[in-house]
Amino acid sequence: MQNILRKKFSYSFNCASLIIVVLNVVVFVLTGSGRNMNFQYLFGLQPILLVKGHYFWQLLTYMFMHGSWSHLLGNMIGLLFFGLYMERQMGSKEFLLFYLVCGLFCGGVSLGVYVLLGYWQVLLVGASGAIYAVLLLFAVIFPRSTVFIMGMIPVPAPILVAIYAGIAVFEQFFGMNQSVAHFTHLSGFAAAWIFCLVRYGVNPIKVWKDAFR
Repeated sequence: MQNILRKKFSYSFNCASLIIVVLNVVVFVLTGSGRNMNFQYLFGLQPILLVKGHYFWQLLTYMFMHGSWSHLLGNMIGLLFFGLYMERQMGSKEFLLFYLVCGLFCGGVSLGVYVLLGYWQVLLVGASGAIYAVLLLFAVIFPRSTVFIMGMIPVPAPILVAIYAGIAVFEQFFGMNQSVAHFTHLSGFAAAWIFCLVRYGVNPIKVWKDAFR
């Protein structure tokens, strides 16, 4: 089983990150720029429809739906900025596996939490969970890299992950904006962490400690 989980793909680079971005934009435009709620409820993730209506495709399609241009733009900039670097390093097939597995994981975990808490009517859309997973893996693959916040403030990639995780935890339990799925963001970090352990046999904490010794 371990050999199957860690079997490598042949390397190829096909701009999968850019293709995902284009696909998200096309879906956003064709479904009414986030304003058509029929499409939102059909392809977003809503527990009552997925569980009781058997809309199982929502576990995949929710990550290609966005509620507004700002929501879409923020996620796609993050995917291009971090995703292309990683895709060049790991290859398009491996990157697609990572992105889709993490997105499905975030959807599944979020669904479980919503059902457990009785939030049957909540609607989850967006690639944010998968993007957070991409950010964490970027920090693992390039632990010494520096990200410039707003183009001015230099922050080491692992520290940026810690900052985003802290913000998500705070907002989840103490924040006022309950329309943002902060738990989904945290599950994105968890998905990437588990992926690193299972697929690569790498502990992110060890990578970061070794990088800054």
